[in-house]
Amino acid sequence: MKLNIRPESETRFDVVALGEVMLRFDPGEGRIRHARNFTVYEGGGEYNVAHALHRCFGLRGALITALGDNEVGMLLESLLFQSGLNLDHSVRRATDPVGRTNRTGLNFTERGFGVRGSVGVYDRANSAASSLRPDDVDWDHLFGDLGVRWFHTGGIFAGLSQSTLEVVQKALSAARRHGTVTSYDINYRPSLWDAAGGAAAANRVTDELVEQVDVLFGVPFDSVADSTTSSTSGPQVVATTERHVLSASRHDWQGFVWSAGSGLTKSRKYEAVDVLDRVGSGDAFAAGVIYGLLAGLQLSEVVDLGAAHGALVMTTPGDTSMASLRDVRRLVAGGTPSVRR
Repeated sequence: MKLNIRPESETRFDVVALGEVMLRFDPGEGRIRHARNFTVYEGGGEYNVAHALHRCFGLRGALITALGDNEVGMLLESLLFQSGLNLDHSVRRATDPVGRTNRTGLNFTERGFGVRGSVGVYDRANSAASSLRPDDVDWDHLFGDLGVRWFHTGGIFAGLSQSTLEVVQKALSAARRHGTVTSYDINYRPSLWDAAGGAAAANRVTDELVEQVDVLFGVPFDSVADSTTSSTSGPQVVATTERHVLSASRHDWQGFVWSAGSGLTKSRKYEAVDVLDRVGSGDAFAAGVIYGLLAGLQLSEVVDLGAAHGALVMTTPGDTSMASLRDVRRLVAGGTPSVRR
């Protein structure tokens, strides 16, 4: 199996991600309801993938999102600048004094421990990202004049509003028109879809978009290779993870990648992984898979990179990867967690 990927020499970016980024408020070992202090991170499903591809895997990356122009939006922008991703195609939105429009989405997250599961509480309505419109970005200039090798987005962004769904549709169409490989992570979140028809509505959106997608993430494990994903006009590659939660702080973890030509390939199974923070591990898996596919590796190598990267991201706080490519390759090769001096 080989995707038709544009050469690096004729493109400005290796990867572009489209999605909302929120401020994450983390109470550390405590609980939201009793917190007096929070550590602030940035995070978002689509962004986490591009962040990892740039910071861990060394690829040229850009982010398309929208930011409010008040102090909270500038805090998020400062964190995004630290990611190193190009923000030239992101949008700034005027805000009002009391947060009626173009807010910065907030995400309060408890990591959980032992028998106490992790908890996420969103405060993201009326965000700047949810107001993005299809014509806010010159897609033909981005994918055509500048050139992009890989475009990634997902169901979290598509589920924010009718306009963000239209943005996803237009972006995928333009990317495919200019020869950019596309990926989409279903990333179903009940809280986003409850008011819009729940899982059935999310599935309809996925079915509508999937014909424009080359690589699909987040399919339930038992339907990875069903007839919808083996269609010649649908995804060429389907990737997912399987997680068995032994406790909030200990998981079994494994990755799977399927293609029509190679069938199903699975990674090493990581048993009883000690988990500091599970958030972002699925995005880390996706980043490892995308890196491997861009590098033209065999599917067995691709899935191992994704699973190892996801396992490492569970060992650090926050949504985004703090791993290096050296860390990932060491774990793939069977490296131990013994001290290195």
